[in-house]
Amino acid sequence: MTITTRKAQPTVAARLERLPLTGYQRFIFLIIATAWLFDSMDLAAMTFMLGSIKSDLGLTTAQAGFVASASFIGMFFGASIAGLAADRFGRKPVFQVSMIVWGLGSLLCGLSSGYNDLFIYRIILGVGMGMELPVALAMVSEFIPSQQRGKYAAILEGFLPVGYVFAGILIYFTLPLVSWRGVFIILAVPAAALLVIRRFVPESPRWLESHGRREDANRVISQIEDQVRKRLQGAELPAVAVDEITADVDLVSGRNLGVLTTLSELVNKTYGKRSFMIWTVWFFTMVGYYGLSSWLGALLQESGYEVSKSIIYTVIMSAAGIPGFIFAAWFLEWAGRKKAAVVMLFGCAASAYVYGQCASLKLPVEQVVLAGAAMQFFFFGMWCIIYAYTPELYPTRTRATGAGVASSVGRLGSIIGPLGIGVLLPVIGQGGIFIGGAICFVVAALTIWIMGIETKGLSLEQISQ
Repeated sequence: MTITTRKAQPTVAARLERLPLTGYQRFIFLIIATAWLFDSMDLAAMTFMLGSIKSDLGLTTAQAGFVASASFIGMFFGASIAGLAADRFGRKPVFQVSMIVWGLGSLLCGLSSGYNDLFIYRIILGVGMGMELPVALAMVSEFIPSQQRGKYAAILEGFLPVGYVFAGILIYFTLPLVSWRGVFIILAVPAAALLVIRRFVPESPRWLESHGRREDANRVISQIEDQVRKRLQGAELPAVAVDEITADVDLVSGRNLGVLTTLSELVNKTYGKRSFMIWTVWFFTMVGYYGLSSWLGALLQESGYEVSKSIIYTVIMSAAGIPGFIFAAWFLEWAGRKKAAVVMLFGCAASAYVYGQCASLKLPVEQVVLAGAAMQFFFFGMWCIIYAYTPELYPTRTRATGAGVASSVGRLGSIIGPLGIGVLLPVIGQGGIFIGGAICFVVAALTIWIMGIETKGLSLEQISQ
């Protein structure tokens, strides 16, 4: 529920919202974003190595589809667990545990001996990646002031195309030397360093306050204010506006919400429509995006391009996602989340259709790469907006759960997408596959257009009411 505080007791939200954005908040963001970058590299690895893994292990097209979907099965469970755990036990401990699971999964993938091992270890890797995403989204939303929140959430997702590019470059140079198993081992190394660095990220004071731990919340927000003063060279901080300040608190002050209570809040009268809308969006965008992206390099090889060239072409196409997320970070603050998401989703649909036609007609490689670059521009820009939009729809007490459940529903789509292509590719060809992906993006766009709410410029507490 929501309570109004007294003037003498400004909320954590009010104290956070009035802080200037300094190097300290950017430092917290950079730690979260760095972890996101390496997660993205692990996720992108299959895009570049699926063809090689398929050839090396002698997999059928259907088996390759299962391997491509395995990490998404793990992400489904990871996102489901992490959202509930982060809302119950805190953002920070779940944030750190995700590193351990992710690093272990990547290492085991490198030590796998065959199809069955690789399938199981990719699931473990996916659990770690799935755990991080909703927690990272919640933390960025809760630390960054509302006027900058959307931009920084979009920039966070922008590390996904950067991760794809870095993964492609790494794999291009190391795959011939250490094989795909060695690449997975290399990708496990950053987990150990990030596990140490993440200790510098404080617990979310908004989460502490929402669970009745006001003394802990005041201590953390005071530490944040001290760090901001240092960055401002001792200058006075802006005054706290305490009139009409509200805080999201638990139904039972000082206690954690039960799992069933937390989940039921996602579908109650206040948040049920939002949940149905964002679940639908996540499901259809995941079917389209991961269905097409996981197979991008392998489909180029199916069209006759050699492994090294298919990696280079995929890197070039993925690089177009960098200006895509930069554009999206500006666009969502200018036009608003809802309009920006609709425009980018329709762009995804149109560009996916065009790319599919170029690839299936075997047009000159320059045209195929250009069409693919346009597709990745809209893909990554679209994800920036949806990742920024999702955690804003829920109150602090259920924000990580809301983002986690939406991500889990989406992971069902990400499982269906790559697997479905493995089954349907021999039947309907590349052109049909990309038409199907385009339809998925249209459905998602229409869902936000009809049912979405606008959150631009509002504090998280205002949106939750």
